[in-house]
Amino acid sequence: MSLTKRSLFHRLTWPWTHYIITNLAAFSAYLFFHLLGRITIIGKEHVPQKPNTLLLSNHQSMIDSFLVGTMAFFPNSIVHKCLLPWNPAAQENFYSNPILGWFSDNWKCIPIRKGRKDVGAIFTMASALRQGPMTFFPEGTRTRDGSIGKPRGGAGLLILETQPTVIPVCIDGMQDVLPIGAIFPRPFKRVWIYFDKPLDLSEFYKQGTSKQVAKAIMTHAMNRVRTMRSELEEIKQKDKAFAGKEVFDGKKSNSQKVQF
Repeated sequence: MSLTKRSLFHRLTWPWTHYIITNLAAFSAYLFFHLLGRITIIGKEHVPQKPNTLLLSNHQSMIDSFLVGTMAFFPNSIVHKCLLPWNPAAQENFYSNPILGWFSDNWKCIPIRKGRKDVGAIFTMASALRQGPMTFFPEGTRTRDGSIGKPRGGAGLLILETQPTVIPVCIDGMQDVLPIGAIFPRPFKRVWIYFDKPLDLSEFYKQGTSKQVAKAIMTHAMNRVRTMRSELEEIKQKDKAFAGKEVFDGKKSNSQKVQF
């Protein structure tokens, strides 16, 4: 659950509280992005609805995991508890006080110590990933302008340890929903989320489990996310031609679902 020790009561109630709180958070995120915003979802059909699925996404805001996890697995997570995704999270941000720490535990966060060189967290994440899907932001920090930064090596080591189904994810617009320094998300913003097909990493697995291989995996994965960003820009330009037209279920809606 987390690297920090919890009381017996907390451990006994967590299987129920995390199911309720995480699904309530996912439901709230679903309503927010679909009713109070304009969201376009691309490629959700590429996301396996099963454990040991790793979503590797670029990072733009503090609530990116709610967007990625909700759009990938909700509402299936209501029926299939194992689809509530795990979320590695910066300990200094999500565990800064006991109340926030309790909520973070129940959001299935895994605290990562400041500096991110947290070997113990890798083993915790590997154990969690085998039990359910996980969202991961390899950059390790948010970008102010929406650009995609260099990946850290932790996710590569995690991939070598668990050999999951790796789905590259590219998001855009979240830096406007919750800019750095903002407390509350801003409604009525345009958001895009693009799920790609699973990466074929078989050639990397043949090369061993060194840090160099882990780094090569992450370079490969993030290069794909950057390519997706370029593809997304092209799709956004085309989307302007469909302004006012429906793409989702043939009805008027604030959300769109695009096949790619």
